[in-house]
This record gives sequence, C-alpha cells and structure tokens, in this order.
Amino acid sequence: MSRRRSRPRRKTPPVPHAPSSSSSSSSSTAVSPDAPCPCGLPASLTDCCGRFHRGQATAPTAEALMRSRYSAFAVRDRAYLLRTWHPDTAPKRLETDPETRWRRLEILGATGGSPFHTEGAVSFRAHFTERGREGVMEEHSRFVRHAGAWVYLDASGTPRPSP
Repeated sequence: MSRRRSRPRRKTPPVPHAPSSSSSSSSSTAVSPDAPCPCGLPASLTDCCGRFHRGQATAPTAEALMRSRYSAFAVRDRAYLLRTWHPDTAPKRLETDPETRWRRLEILGATGGSPFHTEGAVSFRAHFTERGREGVMEEHSRFVRHAGAWVYLDASGTPRPSP
C-alpha cells in the first residue's frame, strides 16, 4: 500500500512520492498482537504478519509483503512500512492518520511475485473507516526484489467513499 497522506483523497489517486512531516518511527498499535491478523489470513497478528514486522522473517512472496504492509498500516507500524519500501521511491518520513481504521482487505489478483520471481504485482481493495465515514481504496501495487527481499515499488489506485 502506498498511503502517505494522512487522509485518503476522494477523487484522485494517491500521490505515491509525497513525503509527510511526521516521524518515521512506529506509533501506538491499533490492533492487539493476539487479535486476528488484519491481513485476513486465519492466524493472529503475532503469528502472521507480526513476524515480518518484528524482523523475524521476510515475506516470501509479493502478496505476503503486500498483506504485511496492509497490516502495518492497520497497526501504524511506520518503521516497517519504510523498511519494506524500495529506496528509490520511499518517502523520507511517513505519517499514518490515527483517525483511519483499516477494516478489511480483499486480494483481487496477483501476477508474478513468487519466491522464484524478481517482480510481482498485487491488486487489492482495502476497506477503511475515517472519521465515521466508510471508504474503499483500490490499488494495483508493484513489488520487486531488492537486496534479496521483496519491497514495495509503487502503485496506482483510487480511494473512494463507500456508497
């Protein structure tokens, strides 16, 4: 995911390279480590994406990295998001909006991105609530291997309010 702005835009795609003014360290966790993982897989955050966030493992596929980055947005782990961003496209700082609650992730499709590929893409729909309003962000994210690990490169997509 490429959210760099504190609020999703309603009519235009996210700006993928606009740095924000917030610190790049992690902020308070919005999800308990024993809660189901925000990425939607049937495991706790600790056993699923949490191991990637803690640096105990690296995502074996582009989809696993995308899911772990979605979970990092849900728990506001800015350090992980920056660590898994390609150095050519990463912002210097990243702000997460405490008013945004990531509710559900839908994987729409993936190409490449296996342990044997060097590039991959994942299309997804991320449901969120912000200041009492529901919204959906659809994105097509590109991933590449950098220094042996999957990293997020860039994306195209459009956030929009739910009907």
